[in-house]
Amino acid sequence: MAMLSVEILQNILIRAFSENLVYGKPAELYDPIRYTMELGGKRMRPLLVLLGCDMFGGDVNLAIDSAIGIELFHNFTLLHDDIMDRAPLRRGKETVYKRWNANRAILSGDTMFAMANRYLLRTPPECRAEVLDIFNLTAIEVCEGQQMDMNFETMETVSLSEYLEMIRLKTAVLMAASLRIGAIIGGASEDAAQRLYEAGISLGIAFQLTDDLLDAYGDEAAFGKITGGDIVTNKKTYLYLMALERSDGMNRSALLNLFSSTTGNPEAKIHAVKRIFDSLGVPELTHEAIRSHYEKAMILLNGTGIADGKTKLLRDYAASLMQRQV
Repeated sequence: MAMLSVEILQNILIRAFSENLVYGKPAELYDPIRYTMELGGKRMRPLLVLLGCDMFGGDVNLAIDSAIGIELFHNFTLLHDDIMDRAPLRRGKETVYKRWNANRAILSGDTMFAMANRYLLRTPPECRAEVLDIFNLTAIEVCEGQQMDMNFETMETVSLSEYLEMIRLKTAVLMAASLRIGAIIGGASEDAAQRLYEAGISLGIAFQLTDDLLDAYGDEAAFGKITGGDIVTNKKTYLYLMALERSDGMNRSALLNLFSSTTGNPEAKIHAVKRIFDSLGVPELTHEAIRSHYEKAMILLNGTGIADGKTKLLRDYAASLMQRQV
């Protein structure tokens, strides 16, 4: 079977979401779900499910329900994250809890989690139990990562290794699980599926580090949101922790003072922090870390035993994720 293009897979997903997602009653419960799912986004995780399946010569139609389930779960996490972060906007639109209220967002999110499980139950019988086990373990790990992220808000010191473990759990495991679930449905061996999962972990970490870098240095039009938001909210990102690790004396004191303030001129704060980042070579070090994790992902992909031609789609798609504008 000829491999499909990313564009074809994306069109399959667009049609699948349009034709397969069913919203019931009461409207007060389902309207926020419909609103969330119609906001779109990159649909990266369901695409990874289909890519993982197609890579092993599987029928992507058998993976569509699992892909929908993964995207429902991802969006459920966003509904609840936005409440915890008190975020007013998501993908340029009001978040569910702001448009309606927190109670509606919680209940609609809970429903999305249940809907996700129902779609994943439609996985082909021969691999259903394994897929559900991977999915539910991943769901637990994502919650562990979110709790770590919240813990960091009140911790005086956070190490780079702790931060990397947090983003592994909060971001990378769902990308990795998406690839692995697709691979299992596509008929991959246990060893190949595990290696693809590990490649997904490294790719997910590289993806999140790129987001950290873009938040401070990205082109606002390309990135889709105002840059410097993490700095204004005193978020302990990879850039901040790297700067803290490399600084001493005045730079360290200035950085700690800047990240203990919630008042003042946001633009001046962003400028001051980025000046310290630049003086310590933090952007270059972050680029280096991104490249290291990305290259590790490509090495692990080689270890799956799949011919280069069959991994090209994933390689090209992964490269596009790393080439977002900084």
